[in-house]
Amino acid sequence: MARRLLPPVTFAFFTLLGGLAPAETLTHWAGTPAGNSTEDGPSASARFHYPIVAIPDGKGGYLVADWYGHAIRHVSSTGTVSTWAGSMDVPGSQDGPRQTARFRQPTGLAFDSRGNLFVLDGGNHTIRKITPDGTVSTFAGLAGVPGSLDGKGSTARFNTPNRGLVIDGQGTIYLSDTLNHTIRKITPEGDVSTLAGSAGQKGSTDGTGSAARLIFPRGLSFDGQGNLLLADTGNFTIRRVTLAGVVTTLAGKAGESGCVDGPAATARFMSPRNGVTDSSGNILVADMTCNAIRRIAPDGSVSTIAGAPGGPGTQDGTGSAARFDFPSHIAPDGAGAFLVPDSANGLLRRVTEAGAVTTIAGPNTAGSTDGTDLAIKMWHPQQVSFDPQGNLLVVDSYNCTIRQISPQAVSTTIAGTAGSCGFSGEPGNAGKLAHPIGVAADAAGNIYSADWGDSTVRKRTPAGVLSTLAGRSGQPGHADGTGGNARLAPSNLAVDGVGNVYVTEADNKTIRKITPAGVVTTLAGSAGQRGSVDGTGAAARFDHPVGIAVDRQ
Repeated sequence: MARRLLPPVTFAFFTLLGGLAPAETLTHWAGTPAGNSTEDGPSASARFHYPIVAIPDGKGGYLVADWYGHAIRHVSSTGTVSTWAGSMDVPGSQDGPRQTARFRQPTGLAFDSRGNLFVLDGGNHTIRKITPDGTVSTFAGLAGVPGSLDGKGSTARFNTPNRGLVIDGQGTIYLSDTLNHTIRKITPEGDVSTLAGSAGQKGSTDGTGSAARLIFPRGLSFDGQGNLLLADTGNFTIRRVTLAGVVTTLAGKAGESGCVDGPAATARFMSPRNGVTDSSGNILVADMTCNAIRRIAPDGSVSTIAGAPGGPGTQDGTGSAARFDFPSHIAPDGAGAFLVPDSANGLLRRVTEAGAVTTIAGPNTAGSTDGTDLAIKMWHPQQVSFDPQGNLLVVDSYNCTIRQISPQAVSTTIAGTAGSCGFSGEPGNAGKLAHPIGVAADAAGNIYSADWGDSTVRKRTPAGVLSTLAGRSGQPGHADGTGGNARLAPSNLAVDGVGNVYVTEADNKTIRKITPAGVVTTLAGSAGQRGSVDGTGAAARFDHPVGIAVDRQ
């Protein structure tokens, strides 16, 4: 099972152990307003919602696909950020002048030789075109209608194309059709065909055309010989695709994820988003969940040139001194360095070939400070719930901690270490969390966390002892069993009155049950089978279940 590409969006469910919440009035209670937003303005005050791809505009500035903002942003040569096309936080599919056009989760940008900008409008399942005079049209696909059909213009169908978009000198477009697990080709006349892979068929097979198999392909770029470099994210590999559709694997091993440097045969990637060539023929890879920029030398050996696996951060610096939080793309900046949208930080970063990292635009004012009320700082807090004493439990996800906030709004870190994330299975890391995204407490005061980054459910006793209740560190999957023999991909959780833990699994599309003894069973749904069918047990179907809560019964 491939590790999730992004943690699922979580909703704040109050796990009610004894009834309704004590009050229904919502106020700004704790923490300093911060994080990703969508403000235009100078670089020091501008905000991005979730920058996912950046390219040079040819005039000393940059265009940025702001995924959650549903718009194309512009960063001028002086660092001023503006909304260039679409309207911030207003999704849609309207064509027309770029200022009134609407997009839905744009995920890719590329210019052709005539100055037209093409946009992967992922949430609309379309390819959009913006002419030099600013007119937006739908070039291929039909808004809101996913599919895998080849054909011309609006008769073709795509399924959530993501990040992979390049255009050759003749105007031919190549793109990653991510949820179809294929690479598609579009002629300048708008004729769409499938270059590699077979729609709906996952795998890691090298081969030609429909005989090849991919899993969640994303970033594309041209190498020095005119072939395509592909980040085959679900396989954890970097692959080469010729323009005749011949697919070969360059680095990484299908089915084995990690942040391991070394020779080609032993190197591992965690979530490669795309790769580009540098001036020496190396391939630089944005490895998102490793929080690092990796380099593949011509001999296939892999090294890390910027960032470091583990805890996220915002530090500028060189090599391992720099920190990222979900670097989602890398592209030449036209001046000998590379642009990296640091997505979860809401930053646009520049990385040199030597691995020196600087921030171009977008501040980040998150933190990990305990304290009282507005002095508290968090970093991407996600699920919340109450413990039996009425304290609020908060998953401080990017700090890799669980915070406890008293009724008097006093915060204490009770599990994990801020800025020091770790896999529970690694020596010395038993007390660390990798990337928690769900939390709930039982009636005895034990606190359970869904540690997405570790593929486990962790348990903290009232005495503060942290252990793994179920799952195997760093090994996502779906297998029932006891304790470490089970395999999980946890998204969120809730606890009933007798201490059973119920876990949603967005990727597995199931609801799991874990007894107090750590016995894991599948309560509802069938692994990998998406749908909306009501029914009992394995007959039911879900599609990306996330939030869960337990009622009084």
